[in-house]
Amino acid sequence: MGIMDRFRLDGQVAIVTGGSQGLGRAMADALAEAGARVAVASRTVEKARQAGADLTAAHGQDCRGYGCDVADPQQVEALVQQVVADFGRIDVLINNAGINIRGPIEELTLEEFRQVQDTNVTGVWLMCREVAPHMKARKHGRVINMGSMLSLISMPDRTPYSTSKGAVLQMTRTLALEWAPYGITVNAILPGPFGTEMNRSLLNDPEAYRSFIAQIPLGRWGELEEIGGLALFLASDASSFVTGAGILIDGGWTCR
Repeated sequence: MGIMDRFRLDGQVAIVTGGSQGLGRAMADALAEAGARVAVASRTVEKARQAGADLTAAHGQDCRGYGCDVADPQQVEALVQQVVADFGRIDVLINNAGINIRGPIEELTLEEFRQVQDTNVTGVWLMCREVAPHMKARKHGRVINMGSMLSLISMPDRTPYSTSKGAVLQMTRTLALEWAPYGITVNAILPGPFGTEMNRSLLNDPEAYRSFIAQIPLGRWGELEEIGGLALFLASDASSFVTGAGILIDGGWTCR
């Protein structure tokens, strides 16, 4: 098999949570372009279905959208069952759904803290638990969890988010060990600043934007399409000996 062929995903099925916009949509697009049939999951079913239709039109693959709140175990179970019923298999899972609530700890409520953990940590755990039997039975799978550069470093006013992303990296490492005997790799992507909806408040604040740029050696924020290559690598046979890794894509921020 040639090296370029190892990046192909022909015939494979991928689930991308939070896949209707932002980084999730960019990763779903990359996988579909490489030949995967993509199940896009979002809390807003209309957006998910539109994303599925757009991917199908752009790449000629059978891509579909599904409504799912990843923090709800019943909805997660229903999503995975429906994807298996519709496509017959699950090869790749990208746990991208996530939220961020910022603020000094004394100004945040316990409910806000728990809300971030429920989506960013419990949601990843539930999705991994649900796909495990399907991947184990086939002795193959690629799981990609979306951490953050804040899995490794931190900033003020980020206790809910940094806590959650640190947990995601440790969950990734644990599952990599747990599932290695089954041929399932588990890795984390650790993005730095990208121009997503989650970061809209920072993008629209000139002072905050400049302070971020000052920390990035490449001198800019990441473009959405730049996440696709890394996601495809980790989803494909090109990364068959990579597991338990947390790979930074942050323009050099954490080198400083």
